[in-house]
Amino acid sequence: MSLKGQRVLVCGGSSGIGAATAALFAGQGADVVITGRSEERLAKAAADIGGAVTARRVDGAAPDEVAAFFAEDTIYDHLVLALSGGSGAGPLATLDLDELRAGFDAKFWLHLRILQAALPRLADDASVTFITASSARAALPGTAGLAAINGALEAVVRPLAVELAPRRVNAVSPGVIETPWWDALPADQRAAMFAEHAAALPVGRVGRPEDVAQAIVMAATNGFMTGHVIEVNGGLSLATGR
Repeated sequence: MSLKGQRVLVCGGSSGIGAATAALFAGQGADVVITGRSEERLAKAAADIGGAVTARRVDGAAPDEVAAFFAEDTIYDHLVLALSGGSGAGPLATLDLDELRAGFDAKFWLHLRILQAALPRLADDASVTFITASSARAALPGTAGLAAINGALEAVVRPLAVELAPRRVNAVSPGVIETPWWDALPADQRAAMFAEHAAALPVGRVGRPEDVAQAIVMAATNGFMTGHVIEVNGGLSLATGR
């Protein structure tokens, strides 16, 4: 598939799933803009990807920066919101609700704020793809807060697909993916956690950013798909008896 002549904006494109998505779009000929908070990580991602990739530092949590970015006269054919929040996990009995609120601010509200600002710059037939998480539909102890954040984001997909039509709105919901999101864990603890999840999944491994990127590009470029949440979780939701 050639996407030559199409413009793609990947918000949160400096690493992990966002960077892998930008690379896949660029590899198919699209002109790609990646945004994020760190100029250093954005520059590295753009250099690693190569091709027609432009890095722009934009702090999605700063309304003035978001407004200034979308004040530019650029029309995008595809918008990917790959912004990840980091707080909100833990058992309910000890969950810091202020941290959960911060998690909503960092992901749910951030996605909606950027999409709202982007609307005047989206083509009439543009695609919008949210990146959520399998915690929205799983039943894992200690993830009620994360489930609330990602579940709320997935809940807006269907009404927005109708409201914003003929633009298309979908979400891709990853399971456990080996990305820098996990770097806060000590290396040995992270490796043990990945091994435990891999052993429980039908595919026998945790995910890679490229696995999710393939689903994102498919959802963005399939003109007959809208209002869907696509799970990319290695079979996490399947009852395997393991």
